[in-house]
Amino acid sequence: MSSASEGTSFRTLQSFQTDYVPTTFTQYESARTGMRVVTVDSDGPKVYGFFTLATEIHDDSGAPHTLEHLVFMGSKSYQYKGVLDKLATRAYSATNAWTATDHTAYTLEAAGWEGFAQILPVYLEHVLLPTLTDAGCYTEVHHVDGTGNDAGVVYSEMQGVQNLSTELMDLRAKRLLYPENVGFRYETGGMMEQLRILTADHIRAFHRAMYQPKNLCLIIIGRIDHQHLLATLDKFEGTILDDIPSPNDPWKRPWIDSPQPPALATSVVETVEFPEEDESSGEVLIEFLGPGVNDTMLCTALSVLLVYLAGSSVSVMENTLVEKEQVTSAVVFSTEFRPDTVIRFSLESVATEKLAEVEQRFFQVLQETQARPLDMKYLLDCIRRHKRQVKYVTEGSAREFSDSIISDFLFGERDGSTLKEMESLREYDALEAWTEAQWKEFLSKWLADAHHVSILGRPSAALSATMKADEKRRVKEQQERLGEEGLKRLEKQLAEAKAANDVEIPRSMLEQFTIPGTDSIHFIKTTTARAGLARKMGPCENPIQGIVDRDQPDLPLFIQFEHVPTNFVHVNLVLSTGSIPVKLRPYLSIYLENFFNLPITRNGQQIGFEQVVTELEKDTVAYSIQDGSHIGTGEVICIGIIVEPQMYVKAIEWLKELMTASIFTEERLKATLTKLLAEIPDEKRDGYSMVASVRRMLHFAPESLSRACNTLVKALHLRRIKRILQKDPGTVIAQMEELREALYRFENMRVLLIANVEKLPKPVTTWAPFVNGLDTKQPLRILDRANTRLSAAGKKPGELAHIVPMPAIDSSYSLFTARGLDSYTHPQLPALMVAIAYLDAAEGPMWCAVRGTGLAYGTGFQQVTQADQLIFRIYRSPDTFKAYAASKKVIESYIDGSAAFDPPALQGAISSIVMAYADEQPSMVSAAQMSFIHQVVRDISTDYNEQMLKKVREVTVDQIKTVLEDIVLPIFLPGTSDVVVTCAPIMEESLIKSFTEVGFKPEVHPLSFFQDDYGLVADADDDNDDDDDGDDDEEMEDGDEDEEESWGEIDEEGEEQVEEKDEL
Repeated sequence: MSSASEGTSFRTLQSFQTDYVPTTFTQYESARTGMRVVTVDSDGPKVYGFFTLATEIHDDSGAPHTLEHLVFMGSKSYQYKGVLDKLATRAYSATNAWTATDHTAYTLEAAGWEGFAQILPVYLEHVLLPTLTDAGCYTEVHHVDGTGNDAGVVYSEMQGVQNLSTELMDLRAKRLLYPENVGFRYETGGMMEQLRILTADHIRAFHRAMYQPKNLCLIIIGRIDHQHLLATLDKFEGTILDDIPSPNDPWKRPWIDSPQPPALATSVVETVEFPEEDESSGEVLIEFLGPGVNDTMLCTALSVLLVYLAGSSVSVMENTLVEKEQVTSAVVFSTEFRPDTVIRFSLESVATEKLAEVEQRFFQVLQETQARPLDMKYLLDCIRRHKRQVKYVTEGSAREFSDSIISDFLFGERDGSTLKEMESLREYDALEAWTEAQWKEFLSKWLADAHHVSILGRPSAALSATMKADEKRRVKEQQERLGEEGLKRLEKQLAEAKAANDVEIPRSMLEQFTIPGTDSIHFIKTTTARAGLARKMGPCENPIQGIVDRDQPDLPLFIQFEHVPTNFVHVNLVLSTGSIPVKLRPYLSIYLENFFNLPITRNGQQIGFEQVVTELEKDTVAYSIQDGSHIGTGEVICIGIIVEPQMYVKAIEWLKELMTASIFTEERLKATLTKLLAEIPDEKRDGYSMVASVRRMLHFAPESLSRACNTLVKALHLRRIKRILQKDPGTVIAQMEELREALYRFENMRVLLIANVEKLPKPVTTWAPFVNGLDTKQPLRILDRANTRLSAAGKKPGELAHIVPMPAIDSSYSLFTARGLDSYTHPQLPALMVAIAYLDAAEGPMWCAVRGTGLAYGTGFQQVTQADQLIFRIYRSPDTFKAYAASKKVIESYIDGSAAFDPPALQGAISSIVMAYADEQPSMVSAAQMSFIHQVVRDISTDYNEQMLKKVREVTVDQIKTVLEDIVLPIFLPGTSDVVVTCAPIMEESLIKSFTEVGFKPEVHPLSFFQDDYGLVADADDDNDDDDDGDDDEEMEDGDEDEEESWGEIDEEGEEQVEEKDEL
């Protein structure tokens, strides 16, 4: 198929529908420039764009990564820094980008087609015709500031990651896998020493070579107006032809027309040291070169085989190395699309003295698997489950296709034949016919007998000290070399560059783009029905409620049905936790880890945990147990099982069996404790997670799950449980039984069921066996909220300031907490939402004051209504105090009137709130969850978003000033704000001085100071051994799984996360 699309230069290469999910792929190519477009039509409120260029470079200069940043600094027709983001914000859109080894992708997400189409040509001009000024390169990439320190957004970013264990190990693996003439060998993010000498001309040359339309593929996913799209692109191409290299010039396709990597000639094992004070555990990285990326059959076989080997606790590698031998906390696998697929295994939290031994053991297990008969029944289950999961994730969001489309653009056939293989999943049917001999041959060729690269990651306190001393010496020598006059000159040069970058955008340029209407935003509607105690919330009058009512609605269990046209059934059991004794709440870490991995009693027989997991995997698409952050409150427990409709009955049977028939054994508890404790040294190496962990310890009471399951609790509590288990296993088992009994009570239970209810023969009475035996007369407990589990400091911040030095990090992170609003209907909430959206906007006031000046990688506000708190975070800063001071100055300037509110930016703030509501519910399942959150968790109406949007549009500037003064400014003031900082030890002294000078009373403590054992004592010698995992100077990162990326105008869980512009 090859036809010209009427009236445009784009021809249709092919169009096809997938047979496993309702999506349509269409592939276009421009006859003028060679630009390619792949669209995926699917329903939902969001339209996603991935504008992808193949980017190949043979050095560590970081030109691909720096260019990704500089694109946002302006373009030929829009020569102003930040204009793209300001326009996008007004059009219900958001931009972002990432740099991978083999490509750079610029993303555009929009609520509705109209906003997407408005920004598309502006964005593409920024990509293909950026300004790339000297001033932009100076501030964004690298410069030396007036104090003699190295700075720049890209430089600061790479400074924060270059010496992490994962980065050092990955870089060495690249060097060993690929020779010097292959681009996959290099660090495209840029090495610090190379960034310090990178020139603007080098970046411009790279742009001219790689950023051409014929090397660009636009991937667009959502509800698309194809005629409008092609007309927009056709018009855009006409504006750039005079400024781009001639489309007829000779062209070498990156990666494909370049030298190809040779096969590995031998296996290599090397040790890489990484800086870390805690030398107790390291990591093992193992990489292979696998089958060609365009061989769909072999790549699918590889995916299935990896699941068979390491996909769960019953797979051979996990079961042997983690569950039985307990030499690593996890065997994690991944693949990376390249001409020859990279196969990667990571063995995490390995005792440092056993790194080499465990690496050898990995291959022994592979060889043993190769030598023994394969479990063909389980392998068949893996094939079928993998296929179910592909159907499930692509139904959930068509954006899941983006990675495969990018890979096809980079490495696939230009005739579209490899893309068309996404039309069906027939390769899974073919794999079901493979014989054991075929699978063994495949295992031997690509893994068991294949050459490989192994990297043993060894922590080194000495290296940590040496690197810090070397960097301190380098900076000092730089300062001395520059001298006072040189530093003044650099300070002036930086000021001039900033002035050149920060020229004000003419309001007329912004206002020529009208704010799109919302008619093209297609929010997903769900239909609610209720059964049992849920009916007390009020009647639902719709056909689905009729189906429920006809199925014996007198069953007492609280069930809320959310009807959507899905091919799967999502069973969610939500459990209140108020009945759990406080002393038992830290045991939840063990319980949650163990829930699906315990033996059970069935018909008087004990069924081993391996059989339990095997049967679960056969019957389900997915299963999970976690706190309830995803349903609006992190203080409850949520058990989820996803099945196909014919397995609805089985899903409920599994719920009851796992809750009531599981057996706590010494063996399983020991395995779980060993795994959890092994993860702690790794968990403690992230400065931002640790600052969040300390904040939770300070602001939440012992009753809070967020605190009880915190790593700073686990660090002591789990170790003591392990000692008790060794001496008196019956005591630990009894505690686990008591915890279970307290949790699984009828009065704690609510069910959220997301399904096509019309496909369920008995949606309500199927639950009758589940309820049998429960005391259904007890009144339903209220859902637990964070604001009922705050500490005294959490209820009234203003007395605490803690600085926590961490030798593992090179930067600083901080969280400031003050009182926020306490209700979703608070009269000041609309104004606060607009204020936060205005302040936090890309290229908005905080961005320009902090990120734009290199003071931090990012900042953000978070209104946590569940906890009645407002939080402000500073992420990855070379000096968190300077970032704090700049941020405070911004707020004060708007309060005292020295800074004026920009009307187009205020309009953009309101548009970003519209975008945020679309972000909450981009898929059928997320829309159903949001319906439950509104009605059950927050007790607000289903049209709450519509009501709130009406209110935010009516917010005045005076109302914004009032909330800035009354609510936002206190977060920066001693007496009303608590502050927690994690930082490199070298920063400690200056931070103490600076925060003291403005009125805070900072205390300096190691992470161990914040630990809590919840009163558990194992024996008299316990305290002598509490630091046996190397916790003297720094402690555990918060490894909780309840954090959400939801920084912005409103967040409900009090969980601090980061959502940044750059996704390198």
